[in-house]
Amino acid sequence: MDENVDYKKYEEYFNEDSFWTKTKTFAKKAGARVVYTSLKLYYALRNDKTPAWAKSVIVGALGYFILPIDLVPDLLPVAGFTDDLGVLLAAIGTVAIHITPTVKNQAREKMREWFGCDEISQIKD
Repeated sequence: MDENVDYKKYEEYFNEDSFWTKTKTFAKKAGARVVYTSLKLYYALRNDKTPAWAKSVIVGALGYFILPIDLVPDLLPVAGFTDDLGVLLAAIGTVAIHITPTVKNQAREKMREWFGCDEISQIKD
């Protein structure tokens, strides 16, 4: 696990309703990369084959993403989601083996629904 991020600290902030509310509300402002990264983690969390230790990391990272008060306020243009992206990417790196092609496809489908084909085509896995 990434020793620079205390995922456990943020687990209490994660719940599905808050995740979907924040993601939908800030999708355009956060940008496609942040949203796609959070969706990959979300769908890995929902996968029955993802082990408990990985789900703990994911819940912590998504809890941080949902947390209304973080290091860089999400309302700031451009910079507001950089800390969120950093935590999400650290979690992806930690649980990468569980970000399966199925998980990526689920995330991409949701991205197409929200952003359309142009935005999703610019994102690399």
